Amino acid sequence: MEATPGDHAVDIDRHVRVYITVFVALMVLTIVTVAISRLHLSVPVAVTFALLVAIIKGSLVACYFMHLISEKKLIYAVLILTAAFFVALLALPVVTHSNGFWIHE
Repeated sequence: MEATPGDHAVDIDRHVRVYITVFVALMVLTIVTVAISRLHLSVPVAVTFALLVAIIKGSLVACYFMHLISEKKLIYAVLILTAAFFVALLALPVVTHSNGFWIHE
């Protein structure tokens, strides 16, 4: 069964709709980030919300614009490993500060 030119047009329209939806979501999340900065939240809460929004935006970009949503399991394994190292690096100052490991007086 061969694909007709009309099938390609429908497929392209569907992809364009997905890209436009992701673009609109990214713009809305950018406005949310700016709104978070305008709220008078404590610094840890503001940073937490901003990082959460940034993770969502980064995931959207990686999944749709970098086409990782349709990749194989190896790509996901590398992505999860990278995220684990990122979390470990973020946790490193908290762990070393709480026990005073690197503090010398």
